[in-house]
Amino acid sequence: MSIKLGIIGGGQLAWMMKDAANKLGVELIVQTPSANDPAVSIAQHSIFAAVDDAAATEILATKCDIVTFENEFVDIAALSLLEKQGVCFRPTLAALAPLLDKYEQRCYLRDLGLPVPHFLALSGEKALESQIEKLEFPVVLKARRHGYDGQGTFIIHDFATLSKIVNQSRTQFLVEEFVPFTKELAIIAACSVNGDIVIYPAVETHQEEQVCRWVIAPAEITQEQNLEIEAIAHKLLTSLQYVGVCGIELFLTAEGKILINEIAPRTHNSGHFSLDACETSQFELHLRAVCGLPLTNTGLRCASAMMVNLLGYESSHCNYQKQRQQLASIPQATVHWYGKTEARPGRKLGHITVLLDQDPLNQTRDIVHKIESIWYPPAKTCQNFP
Repeated sequence: MSIKLGIIGGGQLAWMMKDAANKLGVELIVQTPSANDPAVSIAQHSIFAAVDDAAATEILATKCDIVTFENEFVDIAALSLLEKQGVCFRPTLAALAPLLDKYEQRCYLRDLGLPVPHFLALSGEKALESQIEKLEFPVVLKARRHGYDGQGTFIIHDFATLSKIVNQSRTQFLVEEFVPFTKELAIIAACSVNGDIVIYPAVETHQEEQVCRWVIAPAEITQEQNLEIEAIAHKLLTSLQYVGVCGIELFLTAEGKILINEIAPRTHNSGHFSLDACETSQFELHLRAVCGLPLTNTGLRCASAMMVNLLGYESSHCNYQKQRQQLASIPQATVHWYGKTEARPGRKLGHITVLLDQDPLNQTRDIVHKIESIWYPPAKTCQNFP
């Protein structure tokens, strides 16, 4: 008898669960706002509603055995009533609760003794200048809720700009020190119902305007740094009693110090390479974890791999077929196209994975340049490959 799994959210992260669901005999039912959302095409059934519509989630729960999450934009308080009525959420709402608000997430990590940048929450009851007097510019300003792909995140270089953004917005903000990192890193970890934890190789990520452009797996870091990152993942998931896949973004400083940037309680862009490069993809691992199935091998099937996001650079309804065909002709490359009907600047339309037999920096640099020269107009290609 197949497991019926409800997913709150119907974007590309749910869409990429399709092959694993077929393999494992899991039926997917999604709650998503639009019939044009990617996962609608692969789900057995769809409920069209906002992801924070708890009444719709109540209907979703009647059609499935377990409910999981594709994104973190949910209404925890409303869902708690359903959990009390017996709806099985994985991860549990108690595991999600400390992570959804970025300030509360920072506090949770700090209280666990995990390394985070210096931070504070801005309060409208106090003078702004007095609140940030211990921080030096530049600072990073983040919306406490609903920020993703660079939205709601600002690097601020002076007090006038900070004051203008804060005073013109009704958003609650977290402000933290700017970390002059040498590398941005990420790790995908999964925890089973029984508490077993498995971890993918740490990866290096590169962001442009706070949006991920590419990922290299594995990251070129020391064994001690790898062990420290794995210890962070173990401590966090064990403390939360988390079930499912979780993404952890980190900074590596010039002094070799590891700091946590953000936690994503779901499958994550930095783990997309696993679809083609690993024994088990992050999407299969998430299904295994939340459905109570054994976790399997997360090792690489190749020396290294890279993933490059195909981001929108214009407002268009084009399917970019010509560029996709050119990308697919790159040796050992696989193009994943999400089937979105509308492009806009910065929107993730797909990604390409390239498997590498060896991992010299020059090879990955050349591949990034080749992919981006095919995909983007010249003015939009990345100019800052390390």
